[in-house]
Amino acid sequence: MIKGLAITPPIIGRISIGKMISKNDKWLPEKDDSFTLTTQIQNRNGWMLHPLHQQYSESAANGKIRAIPAQVMFNDSDLNLRAEYSAFDRSTGRPLCVGNGEIAKRVCEQGIEEVACPSPERCRFAYEQGCKLYGRLNVQIEGQNDELGSFIFRTTGYNSVRTLYARLRYFEAVSAGATRHLPLLLKLRAKSTTQSYRTPVYYVDLTLRDEETLISAVRNAQLEAENYRQAGVDSESLEKTARLLLQNGQFEDSAEEVPLLLEEFYPATDSNEEDTATFPPPYVPPALVTSLGNHIKH
Repeated sequence: MIKGLAITPPIIGRISIGKMISKNDKWLPEKDDSFTLTTQIQNRNGWMLHPLHQQYSESAANGKIRAIPAQVMFNDSDLNLRAEYSAFDRSTGRPLCVGNGEIAKRVCEQGIEEVACPSPERCRFAYEQGCKLYGRLNVQIEGQNDELGSFIFRTTGYNSVRTLYARLRYFEAVSAGATRHLPLLLKLRAKSTTQSYRTPVYYVDLTLRDEETLISAVRNAQLEAENYRQAGVDSESLEKTARLLLQNGQFEDSAEEVPLLLEEFYPATDSNEEDTATFPPPYVPPALVTSLGNHIKH
């Protein structure tokens, strides 16, 4: 196997909140209050809609998709959702620094080195380079007809990442590790914050489907997991393989994906949408954080 290349879950489509529009020869994010399902093909009008988009929009109120029936690919939450603090070179699209809040991989003249990752608001490098929280969620949408393919939802939204992480961990715990077999619903929610000046911002949640109770969903998931085992489907081996493939490279996103990502990661104009936040957080020196903490304690 070729080393240095992260092998990600196969992608057959994209999930986004809103869309990219062409303005002054630049692609800019335009907020929306619904999901958009696209293929991986982009033309002069933007990303081409996936056939499932029309299917779900036809049955949705006002044609706006705000909930999508889905399942996750794995039982392991960390495989379904990968999130890091990430900074990219805006001219080349290459990753500069990727960290988890403790340790980061940073590109330097000698190659890649491990450095401390104190989180963006406490890191001068993060402030200068526009480091953001960056998450990738892989789900399978009902009707996709590909049992090992997935749709990917990419987000720089704190609310989306935090909510999705909590939900996945909860589902993994209550189902005794049978998350893969739970009937889930990818749902769009709205909230107002001080930063949004009382206008709604949108984020993504993951819940059980409306007709399901927790007891029935877990019971059925356990039965389906047992059926998979009896049929010889080795879910543990699949997850072990997926984990090794992701760890095969230094960074997850390939060189061809990042330039398209940067159009949404560093938009040229401001947006009220939570998942296309424009500016990095203010830099607060660690010494000041410690000083403020001691002041509060006393």
